[in-house]
Amino acid sequence: MRWIARLPGKADQPSIGLALGGGAVLGAAHIGVLRALAELEIRVDMISGTSIGAVVAALYAFGQDWTAVRDAIKGLNWLDVSRLAISKYGLLSNQGLRNLLHKSFGDKDFADARIPLAVVAADITTGERVVLDHGDVANAVMASAAIPGLFAPIEIDGRMLVDGGIVENVPVSPLRAMGARAIIAVELVSHPAAPQNLVDVLIGALHFAMARATELQTQDADTMVALDLSGFNRTDTRQIDDLIDAGYRQAMEILGAADR
Repeated sequence: MRWIARLPGKADQPSIGLALGGGAVLGAAHIGVLRALAELEIRVDMISGTSIGAVVAALYAFGQDWTAVRDAIKGLNWLDVSRLAISKYGLLSNQGLRNLLHKSFGDKDFADARIPLAVVAADITTGERVVLDHGDVANAVMASAAIPGLFAPIEIDGRMLVDGGIVENVPVSPLRAMGARAIIAVELVSHPAAPQNLVDVLIGALHFAMARATELQTQDADTMVALDLSGFNRTDTRQIDDLIDAGYRQAMEILGAADR
């Protein structure tokens, strides 16, 4: 077991939480971070995620190593603008995401996870942050990744829930509540280019709305892994391999330095 910079306390084996932030297709870089953690022998004791971070976190929490998560994500096309499925509440269908989750780990409850898992969504009616850590995992992840305007809200326990990036894009706070004594937070940093379609417009607007809040919300993290992904597009799935490589290289540099 290796150490992370600025670990609080004095236990020999501190519990480490990993918070994975949102960022649409940029979330593929999280897989590179998982690879870096494995190679540095940094054990993740609990994990949280928002939006695409929730997708990666759920896949990881149910026993898949970084290579299996990579293979699953490469089949995800839930932001494909060619697959319009206009409804009363959204422009696209999130059936592809549901299929991926069910293919990867089936109908699972949070209690079945290999390591404790929590995901963050937002109540579109009240604007409240909603931490989902019990019940059906696939529904919770779909809610966390339901970008407003693109996907219809997901109803859970009588609440209409959408993308958690609105309220906590890098979900550090759930890990503290779960008992993590050291938190690694992964933020997907980019500067959106000129939009190419409506999906780009909506995701870009969400990015600007949450950027400042993310800076404040991650101050409680012990190690911040801010991945510079400015050269990538937030919706183009052809970049997935390059995003994974970028996440791995930058995470090795940041976490390797923290580990010394």
